[in-house]
Amino acid sequence: MKKITLMLIALFVTVGAMAQIKMPPASPTFELKGTIGMAEVKVVYSRPSARGRAVAGNLIPYNEVWRTGANASTQITFSDDVKLNGNPVEAGTYALYTQFTEETATIILSSKLDWWGAIGYEPSHDVLRFDVPVKHPSSHYETFTISFSDFTANSANLNMKWEHTKAMFKIESEVDTKVMADIKAQVIDTTPENPGVYFQAAGYYYDTDRDAKQALEWVNKAIAASPQKQYWVVHLQAKLLARLGKNAEAKKAATESMNLAKEGGNPDYVRLNEKLIADLK
Repeated sequence: MKKITLMLIALFVTVGAMAQIKMPPASPTFELKGTIGMAEVKVVYSRPSARGRAVAGNLIPYNEVWRTGANASTQITFSDDVKLNGNPVEAGTYALYTQFTEETATIILSSKLDWWGAIGYEPSHDVLRFDVPVKHPSSHYETFTISFSDFTANSANLNMKWEHTKAMFKIESEVDTKVMADIKAQVIDTTPENPGVYFQAAGYYYDTDRDAKQALEWVNKAIAASPQKQYWVVHLQAKLLARLGKNAEAKKAATESMNLAKEGGNPDYVRLNEKLIADLK
């Protein structure tokens, strides 16, 4: 009987240890992904909320290394080599720590990924450190938030915001040399099978203010090699003609693109062509 009782107690303790009540986490884990230039950037972090507590100098401690969120240390991954505020960083995954004062935040990338928060943090594992200014906006962020903003063709800002504290740094990815290498390999050194590649090369030349005459040659080849004219390709042709000062030809191409856009049910391109025609007068 005593043996049975002990077995029942052991079973009860085992089941009790395994059973848990499912509850929402106080600081839910969040994954942020984005494409910056040619690089895929991912941030995984836990998001604490203020809940009436002081943030600046408290939940965000001053003069101490902070995990940049809650729970495990925040991790940031770059698929390609990037620059953070001009500092080169190799592709890979890093722990993202910060050290705040009221006016300055030190951004820290660490190669050590298995610390719980900042417990056991050692500067010897730092890959990069740099300082950015801290701002204190009037807008209120109840929950700690990391976000991307201010995108360009090769960069974006990473923002860290909580209550009335904000810090950010710039992420840059090399784009131009890679795109130009592709254009050389696929368009200049050979004849592409897909006429859309001509359009891509011409569009990049237009966007980066390169040789408009060469770009027009490519877009003309794209039109000639396609089974039917496409309004977005003809619109690029019109813009290149306008850049070359061939206004009469540009107006004709823009009108053709506008009519094709109407047939295709795309009012955006109708408006773009209307504006281009108006600017050519």
